[in-house]
Amino acid sequence: MAWSWRYEGTDGRTVEGPAESFSSQADAESWIGQTWRELAASGVTSVALVEDDRVEYRMSLLPTAE
Repeated sequence: MAWSWRYEGTDGRTVEGPAESFSSQADAESWIGQTWRELAASGVTSVALVEDDRVEYRMSLLPTAE
């Protein structure tokens, strides 16, 4: 089983991003925790954690409204 991230822009469409693959969900989540700021700065507004072809969950990279 391979884990990876799918990157999405403001319109919800897939955008280019690092083609990283991870052997575990924990490794993928650790990596996104270290790189989300750079991804957000490059225009990625949300990510989806994917195991093979199945989406585990989606997560916004936008700041929360206060």
